[in-house]
Amino acid sequence: MPRITPLSPEDTPAETRIAYNQHTLDYNARITNMKATLAHSLPAFKAYMEWYPLYEEVKMILGTRLSPIFAWCISEAADCPLCSTYFRKIIIESGEDPEVLLLSDEEQMIVSFGAAIARDKGNVDDTVYEPISKRFTEREIVVLTAFAGIMIATNVFNNVLHTEIDEYLFPFRSRKSLDAPEH
Repeated sequence: MPRITPLSPEDTPAETRIAYNQHTLDYNARITNMKATLAHSLPAFKAYMEWYPLYEEVKMILGTRLSPIFAWCISEAADCPLCSTYFRKIIIESGEDPEVLLLSDEEQMIVSFGAAIARDKGNVDDTVYEPISKRFTEREIVVLTAFAGIMIATNVFNNVLHTEIDEYLFPFRSRKSLDAPEH
């Protein structure tokens, strides 16, 4: 059960509805339980929706296949069932099984970097960071690290407030999230 009730469309303040409309136009995105919860605060909604332009930059760096895998491994390491399920959906719909991903050494390096950022609260070991620093530019590392940070913030928001997994994501839940106790 969520700790904060997502706002219904009729209870959402007018200026937030305007932000919703712009968001859905800009990103062809739905208003999810997380976004409806963020609707309690327009500045909070706007801050978290900066995830979208940053993710577009990540896709330019990592490509469309590795970007959701990167986000998924961060969410898995942060133990966020909602975000993990969202990215499982993208991975599964692209024809892969998140539980048995076939990754090149370079792809594994990215996955390890993302997971380490979340798991180790940003204290990434040199053995994980050094290969990243050799492969990516400083700008790209800043984008990847900033994205990991906003992804972790999203994970924290959903975990703290027990944001419920949206119904459209139910078929993509992992065994781990199905076995987890309800909030």
